[in-house]
Amino acid sequence: MNHPSVVWQSSKINREDRCVLNQHPSFVLWFTGLSGAGKSTLAYELERKLHEMHIRSFVLDGDNLRHGINSNLGFSREERRENIRRAGEISKLFVEAGIATLASFISPFREDREGVRARFAPREFIEVYVECPIEECARRDPKGHYKRAKEGTMKNFTGVDSDYEPPLSPEIVLRTDEQTVDQCCEAIVLYLSASGLIPRKKVSALWD
Repeated sequence: MNHPSVVWQSSKINREDRCVLNQHPSFVLWFTGLSGAGKSTLAYELERKLHEMHIRSFVLDGDNLRHGINSNLGFSREERRENIRRAGEISKLFVEAGIATLASFISPFREDREGVRARFAPREFIEVYVECPIEECARRDPKGHYKRAKEGTMKNFTGVDSDYEPPLSPEIVLRTDEQTVDQCCEAIVLYLSASGLIPRKKVSALWD
C-alpha cells in the first residue's frame, strides 16, 4: 500500500500524444520460454528489424535487469515473482512512453505472466511463447546453466528442478527448433501488421 503522501502525478503529454509523434502505437511483446529457447536472440533481432522500419523499440532483457534494478533478487519462488512484477511495471512505463517494448523473461509461472497482462489494456500485451524442447535447449546450453543445474551447482533452475508452465493461449507461438530466427521475426511482424500495430507500408519496405 502506498503512503498517503505518495500522490500520482499526471503528465501534460499522454501516451496517445507520443504515439502520434512516433507514427505507430506502443505495445509489449512478452517473450516467454525455457532458458536457451531463443527469447533474447529473437528479441534483439526483432528490435533491429523494427528499427529499420522506424519503429521506436527497446529490449528489456531478464539478465540485463538482474545486473541493475533486480540485482538484489535471487531465484526463489517469491523472488521470481517480484522479478516479473518489476519487469511488468517497467514494461508498462515504456508502453506509456510510446515505445514498442520487447520483454524477454523466462517468466515460468502463468500466474505471474497473467498478473503482468492485467496491467495492460487489450491488444497492448502480446504473449510470445518461444517453444523449444528442453532437450534442444540443454543441447544448446549457451550459458552453461543446464550443465551446472544437472551437476547440482545451480538450484531452482527452470526445467530441471523448477517447473515451467507453458502459456495456455498465447497470441504467438514460435518453434525455434523448427523455424529460423528470420522466420520467427517475420511471423511476429506479420502478426503486428495484421493487428494494426505496425503500418503495412513499413512491413512491405522491409520484407519485399
